[in-house]
Amino acid sequence: MARPHVVVVGAYGSAGVAAAEQLAAADVELTLVDDGEPGGGLCILRGCMPSKEVLSAAAHRYQARHDDRLVGELPDVDLSRVVERKDDNVLGYAEHRRGAVHDLAERDNVTFHHETAEFVGDRVLDVGGERIEADYVVLATGSRLNVPDLPGISDVDWMGSRDVLDATEFPDSGVVMGFGYVGLELVPYLTEAAGMDITVVEHDDRPLDDYHPSFGEELLEMYREEFGVEVRTEVREERVESAENGVRVHLDDGSVAEGDQLFLFTGREPSFPDGVERTALSTEQGWVGDTMQAVDDDRVFVVGDAVGDRMLLHTAKEEGYLAGRNISHRETGEPLEEYDPLAHKVMFSGAGVYPFASLGLTAEQARAKGHEIVTAQRDASDDGVFRAKVASRGTARLVVDADDGTVLGYHGLHYDADAMAKTMQVVLEAEMDVRELPDRAYHPTTPEILDGLFRETAGQL
Repeated sequence: MARPHVVVVGAYGSAGVAAAEQLAAADVELTLVDDGEPGGGLCILRGCMPSKEVLSAAAHRYQARHDDRLVGELPDVDLSRVVERKDDNVLGYAEHRRGAVHDLAERDNVTFHHETAEFVGDRVLDVGGERIEADYVVLATGSRLNVPDLPGISDVDWMGSRDVLDATEFPDSGVVMGFGYVGLELVPYLTEAAGMDITVVEHDDRPLDDYHPSFGEELLEMYREEFGVEVRTEVREERVESAENGVRVHLDDGSVAEGDQLFLFTGREPSFPDGVERTALSTEQGWVGDTMQAVDDDRVFVVGDAVGDRMLLHTAKEEGYLAGRNISHRETGEPLEEYDPLAHKVMFSGAGVYPFASLGLTAEQARAKGHEIVTAQRDASDDGVFRAKVASRGTARLVVDADDGTVLGYHGLHYDADAMAKTMQVVLEAEMDVRELPDRAYHPTTPEILDGLFRETAGQL
């Protein structure tokens, strides 16, 4: 009996390589396809890794600017050196990823094509002129920038996050559309490292409006006061036009936002191979089930950004491994696994000095799931260790089940919140009782903010 033939489209990305690693060890014929140049996936080349590289320069300057113990002239950021270092490190990461994929292709059951794939029918692909009929297809084709459908947008010069990460010079001012995770990360880079005057268009009354109002309000105050950003809230763009020295964005309150450069940090949308309309697949919202199978074709598995949900590195990898296992399960008649991830997000806001970490449920989500809850909130300014580090902005909240003490969620906007995310992931994944967490005195460190939240919620119980 012939082994099933599986094609992974997008094998260089985080989700694709995870599926490939799982399937390469299975009893399948595996074809890996990716036309990336140099190849390595969005996170490595254009996402989380390069953005943290450039943000670190802004973070150092911000901290030097805010510590009055440091004297002397404030240094400028050399953008050429920032980009050069970023490129050197990122290309090294990408080379490692490509090496992992190419090593897989050395196996007898694996073939790699550095080509573009196009659908010509259900699970039938044209790969560089070769017709491949697959038993299963894993789509790990990532995402692309969502460009708003606004009058005039095609007539102006705009920059997306990819352009910002590669730029070694910027004009004096800019208008930012999009104040989600990408905007909140890159706006401080533009002001702190590039020295720009930035105006942000925010559709809601505050960013992070899905969370407790204290987080969005703190971010608004921080960006206005610490980074000199003009944030216009509760307005929407109506049209865009070129101005004499830049761009003009007309807003629905009758005002205008002007700057030398337009920046689009307007989110991402799934990307697919050409010819998907020749298949049974409908790529509307909800088109992928919890087993990572497409609703319209259960032999097509979709992972990573292509799903159109989550769009996070760690979930992409988990989805890839799960898809690989489920293909094997389907062949052997075993029950398929369903993906139910713990919500886990980290955003490097405030130039990375004040990151936002969110794990598990918010209070509203917990109540919607039927939990009776207790909550606690603690400001960073309450802890002396944050003042000692000259980083006392921010706040954190804990959500706990009132019946059994299980920790349901942690959300923090403060110094080192990103580093605390792993600790809280363990607490949530293990469904630990807040009353059983160690309450131990130790040398003051930033996780003291967690101790305060644990003590307060345990006391309420």
